[in-house]
Amino acid sequence: MSSQPVQTVNTSNDKIKIALAIVAVVAGVVGFFVLSDQSTPVRALALVAGLLVAIAFAWTSAQGRGFVGFAKESVRETKKVVWPTRKEAMQMTAVVFAFVLVMAIFLWGTDKLLEFLLYDVILGWK
Repeated sequence: MSSQPVQTVNTSNDKIKIALAIVAVVAGVVGFFVLSDQSTPVRALALVAGLLVAIAFAWTSAQGRGFVGFAKESVRETKKVVWPTRKEAMQMTAVVFAFVLVMAIFLWGTDKLLEFLLYDVILGWK
């Protein structure tokens, strides 16, 4: 079995597209704040327009296509998960709460025992 290294190629076009996407997001946010004297829908439109332009630039880059592929694969894998029933989820939650309660009582008791041993028995402060 040969293990040849995989080489990814990042063209300068893709880097420029990502840079333009970042600039578009920044422009949308800046436009939102610059148009503070305008109505809220106009300000929101400036923000959404900047985000849409950024998505368009990112979508056409190799990284953007890779991200879309990753997102689709993530959704596909999530659909394969066997989710617990409501009863199972409630039982697991109850077990976790019970364990946390037992550990809290144990740690409180350990703290009080060490406090008693240190202050009363060893140092004799109380």
